[in-house]
Amino acid sequence: MSKNSKKAVAPDNSRVFAEDAVADIKRDFAARQKARRPYELNWQLNMNFVMGNQYCQVSPRGAIEQEDKYYFWQEKQVYNHIAPIVETRLARLNRVRPRPIVRPFTNSDQDVNAAKLTTKILNASRDKNRLDDVVTRATAWSETCGTAFYKVSWNADKDDAEVSVCSPFEIYPDSNVTATVDECASVIHAKVYSAQEVNDLWNVNVKGESIKVFACGDGSAQVCGLGYSSSYPSVAQEEKSDQVLVIERYTKPTKRYPNGRLEIVASDILLYAGDLPYVLGEDGERRYPFVRQTSIEQAGCFWGASVVDRVIPVQRAYNAVKNRKHEFLNRLAMGVLTVENGSVDTDSLEEEGLSPGKILVYRQGAEKPALMDSGRVPSDFADEETKLLGEFVTVSGVSEFARNSSTPTTVTSGVALQLIAEQDDIRLANSIDSVRCCIKTIAKYILRLYKQYVTRAKLYRITDGQNGAEVFYFNGSDVGSDDVVFETENELSDTPATRRTMLFDLLKAGVLTDRDGRLSQSAKAKILTLMGFGNWDNAQDVAALHIARAEKENLDILTARVMPIDDHELHVTEHTRYLLANDGLSESVRDGIVEHVREHKNYVKENI
Repeated sequence: MSKNSKKAVAPDNSRVFAEDAVADIKRDFAARQKARRPYELNWQLNMNFVMGNQYCQVSPRGAIEQEDKYYFWQEKQVYNHIAPIVETRLARLNRVRPRPIVRPFTNSDQDVNAAKLTTKILNASRDKNRLDDVVTRATAWSETCGTAFYKVSWNADKDDAEVSVCSPFEIYPDSNVTATVDECASVIHAKVYSAQEVNDLWNVNVKGESIKVFACGDGSAQVCGLGYSSSYPSVAQEEKSDQVLVIERYTKPTKRYPNGRLEIVASDILLYAGDLPYVLGEDGERRYPFVRQTSIEQAGCFWGASVVDRVIPVQRAYNAVKNRKHEFLNRLAMGVLTVENGSVDTDSLEEEGLSPGKILVYRQGAEKPALMDSGRVPSDFADEETKLLGEFVTVSGVSEFARNSSTPTTVTSGVALQLIAEQDDIRLANSIDSVRCCIKTIAKYILRLYKQYVTRAKLYRITDGQNGAEVFYFNGSDVGSDDVVFETENELSDTPATRRTMLFDLLKAGVLTDRDGRLSQSAKAKILTLMGFGNWDNAQDVAALHIARAEKENLDILTARVMPIDDHELHVTEHTRYLLANDGLSESVRDGIVEHVREHKNYVKENI
C-alpha cells in the first residue's frame, strides 16, 4: 500500500456505495479465510516444531492443540533436529545475494552510459532498502512455512521506493490453486495496525478492538489462530488491544477497470477505492506490488511447500524412540521394587526410595523386598535411532557434513567431500532459483517505480565497498532500461575465497602479466580491488583515483584534457580498453579517444 494512495479519497462519495463495497470486501475476506484455513494450520504447526514445541497437532476441530501425557512418569522431551536443518538451509541460502546489473538495449554509447547510471540507481536503492536483510527475513518465512512475499511500493513521504516483507499469513489469493500471483484475479493483503497508525496514515478515527496476534520477522503483526497455552516455547503471541484489521483488495485490470482496482477497508470504513497505483508490467501495465518466494514449488498450488512439512513425521518418531529408550534406562537405573503387601511402609519407601545406607525394615516372616529384573535395553532402539537419523538426511537433503560442520569418518577423499557439498547445493537449487528470481523481479519493479514517480532531479549516494562514495543526480527519464541480469550465475560456488584462489592461479600462470613478465599498475589496482584491498595503502588509493578519472573522461572524451599529474600509463590503458570494448561508439567519440591517447603518449615522450 503506497502512501500516496493512503491520502486519496474514494471517487464515489455515495454512502450506499461505500457500505456495499465494505460489505462485499468483508464477505470476500471471510470466504478466503475459510478456504485458506488448512494451509494456515500447517504453517502454525511448522513454526511450533521449528521453535521446539513438538507435542502439538492439528485437531479435528481445526485448531492447534497440545498432546498431554498418558502417565505422569512418561518422558516427553524434545530432541529438535528440525531447527538445525532449517538453520543450515538458511545459512546457505543467505549466501545467495546476487547483485543485479542493468543491460543496455544496444551497444551505443548513450545506451551503455544509461545502463551504467541505472545500475548505480539500483545499487543505491538496494542499499537504502537494506535488501539483503529484507531477503533474509523473507527466506526465514519461506523456509518455515513454504512461502513468503515481498511488497514493492512507493513511499510518498520519503519520495522513494520501499520493499517490505509480507508473511503468508497476510496474503489471501482468490484461489489457492493458481500458480502465480499475477494469475490471481484478485489478491487481499490483510494486516493489523494500531488505531493510532490508521489515524496517522488515513486521517480517519477508527475504534480499535482486542485481537490475538503474533509477531512477524519485520515487526508487523497478523491475526493469530492459536488457541492453546503451553509451558513449551511456541509461536510468539499476545492479546493486543486497540487494534484495527486493514484489508486491501487488489484486482487485476479488466474490461470494466482497465487500470485495475484497489480498495482499502478498516473496520466499517472504506478508506480508498481507485485504480491500481503502480505501473509495474513489462508494457506499462498496472500490476500487483507483490513478489512470491517459495522454498519448494508445488504443482497446481499457490502455496509452496517447506522441508519442515516432510521432516515432522521423522521428528515425531525420533522423539518417541529417544523418550522410550530413556524410560527404559530409568527403569534400569532406578529399578522397580517388588514388596509383599503389608510387609513394609510403602509410603516411606515411595517418598525416599532406596537411598544408599538406608535401613529397610520389613515384617518378620514376609518376603524380602527385591528389585525386579528389567533386562537390558533392546538393540532395536539403537538401530531405529540410527535409521531415523539417516531419514533426516534423506528427507531434508541436508547432509551431516553441512549440518554438523564435520567430515564423515568414512570419507577421507577431498573429491568425495566436494561431491557431498555439491549434492547439498543441488537439493537447494529450487530454493536458490526462487530467491534469485525474486531479487531480479524486485529490481525491475524498483526501476519502474522510479520511472513512474521521479519527475524531478533526485540526489543519491552510493558506496563502492572500498571506503569510496559517489553522489549523483537522476530523474525518471534517466532510467532507460529495466533489463536486469546478474553478475554471477551461482553465488554458492562463486565466493570471495574461490575468486582469490583463481586470481592466484592466474598470477602463477603469468596470464595477467605483460610479455616482459611485469604486472602493470592498473592490473595491480584491479587485482587488489577484486581481493577486497582496493584501499590497502595510499599508493593504490592514487591508482584507483587515476582509473576513476580516466573512466569519467571516457564518458565525455571531447572535453577531456591531459594534465601533468596524470598517470599516463593508467589513462592509456583505460581509454584503450573502453575503445575496444564498445563497438557502438560514434565516429567522433572514437576519433576523440584516439587523439586523447596520442596526447598522453606525446606528453610522456616530451618529458623523458
